[in-house]
Amino acid sequence: MAILVVTAVWGSSFFIIKGAVTAMDPFDFLAVRFAIAAGLGSLIFWPRLRGLPRQQWGTGLLLGMIYGAAQVAQTVGLRHTSASISGFITGTYVILTPLLVWVVFRTRMGLVGWGAILLATAGLGMLGLTGTAQGNLGEALTLLGALLYAVHIVVLSRLVTTIDAVALAAVQLVGIEIICLGSALPGGIVVPHAAGAWGPILYTAVVSGIATMLLQTWAQRHIPPTRAAILMTFEPVFAALFAVLLGGEHLTARIVIGGVLITVASIIGVRAGETEST
Repeated sequence: MAILVVTAVWGSSFFIIKGAVTAMDPFDFLAVRFAIAAGLGSLIFWPRLRGLPRQQWGTGLLLGMIYGAAQVAQTVGLRHTSASISGFITGTYVILTPLLVWVVFRTRMGLVGWGAILLATAGLGMLGLTGTAQGNLGEALTLLGALLYAVHIVVLSRLVTTIDAVALAAVQLVGIEIICLGSALPGGIVVPHAAGAWGPILYTAVVSGIATMLLQTWAQRHIPPTRAAILMTFEPVFAALFAVLLGGEHLTARIVIGGVLITVASIIGVRAGETEST
């Protein structure tokens, strides 16, 4: 349920972010957004952070920097490819995650689990894939972002069992800001002056930043990384739902079929679990 809440919040952010980045540079948006998230998170959870060992600080920063690099790669890639292709390629972390688990930890997944992953991928394609891949730099960067998201999911699942989840989430936000700030600095950071721009920034910083990082970090203490990845494919389903309800878009057969495929895949994946061998 926590992962589903995370994907719902991420989905609600799509049309909000879309409006925000038309008014300011995307890198400035990421830098300002995560500066607020990291600052507030550190302030609120400072009692937990104060006693965190140096090694765990390093672990949290590394995880955050992986996630931040994924955000930057996805953002840069989106400048050179269509939104539908970008969304589909980003969603391939649902396939890359079990592959990473197998390569790194020699943990295999059963045929039913792979079936759920392929069904979820088909749902992603039905939901948002409306263009044709060109094999360009933007798609390569987007695929790199998907791989980094998969790495983050896998490593987080392995490390969160030994570290305070709340403190780890707060440190990750600092790591994300380090990468986002570094990506924005070469062109200079312009803070928006229009009052209307601060609503999306604050929402994505507090709700889609601090709250989702806390929920994801806590949830991955309790479920395997592949199952988390399957559940995260609900993000475009919620994005489409909020776009229809609040963004003025129309409900189409593609949205319904894609949402049904992802829902069925998630039910199968959660119930089937994973067949592991070491």
